[in-house]
Amino acid sequence: MPEAGARVGVRIPRELPENQLIDLARHAEQAGVDEVWVVEDCFYAGGIATAATILAATEKVAVGIGVLPVVARNPAIAAMELAMLAGLHPGRFVVAFGHGVASWMRQIGAYPSSPLAALEETLLAVRRLLAGERVSMAGQHVQLDDVVLEFPPTVAPPVLAGVRRPKSLAVSGAVADGTILAEPAAPEYVRAARAKIEKGRTADTAPERHSIVTYNWFSLDDDPERARERARLTVALSLTPGALAHLEPLPFGEELLAVVKDSATTEELAARLRPEWIDQLSVSGDLDRCAERVRELHDAGSDSVILLPLLGEPEADSFTAAGRVAAKLRA
Repeated sequence: MPEAGARVGVRIPRELPENQLIDLARHAEQAGVDEVWVVEDCFYAGGIATAATILAATEKVAVGIGVLPVVARNPAIAAMELAMLAGLHPGRFVVAFGHGVASWMRQIGAYPSSPLAALEETLLAVRRLLAGERVSMAGQHVQLDDVVLEFPPTVAPPVLAGVRRPKSLAVSGAVADGTILAEPAAPEYVRAARAKIEKGRTADTAPERHSIVTYNWFSLDDDPERARERARLTVALSLTPGALAHLEPLPFGEELLAVVKDSATTEELAARLRPEWIDQLSVSGDLDRCAERVRELHDAGSDSVILLPLLGEPEADSFTAAGRVAAKLRA
């Protein structure tokens, strides 16, 4: 295993055709990473079906879903499906819930009257059901009447929240086993998010331990400048309005925010990104630098650093490179 808590994983892109899924998941496991994560975005493959396929096709690697929209499923039905995966693959499965992209949730007629209530109530209900409890709940979003799983898993999977904003981070701290922080998750942002998470940790419902998972764009190359340039456009594409809060804790955050708002196109923004900014907004460089960057993220509070393939680059090559970083940490 890598250094205590400093796990290295990869995320399979949502755009991957289903006929490539099994081979790529096995390749990731053979490359030596600790975790393989999948997403559930509208209207790509379902997260539970994708995770089930990967778990069945691999032997040891942990598999995570990050994230399921809380409003897309009844929490009792979701718990039934998750319990089956956790029971068949004890200790190898992690799941996270999030608000879901608002436009997508409206598109399917599922946007809740209170997104925060929907998140908190779903996390509480699913965690309690997976723990084998009998649950009754009359909330704003979740209504359960004396529900208990017939087959609760022997090892309940961690239930995380994939969230960004301060109030949602506090909810995660209060009721979730951990938090996923989306890309770009620089160390400064991890520390700032953890401080907001800790505000919720005083609640009676807070689990004993709270883990942090970070998504980070990844570019490994023996030539650090070439690695940086390969990452440039992908980093620029990730600087969406939803990710701007990620930039505020950075020492250059104010200047970068101004550049983001002043750039008319993604290509213009990419050209204006300073080299040191790209270094801070990705895990990029040679092997020593990438391993050091993972350590920096771990020191900032990230238990699992998930390395994302750059857009348009071969996933298998990126997963092999991620395995090299994991091996470097083990050494």
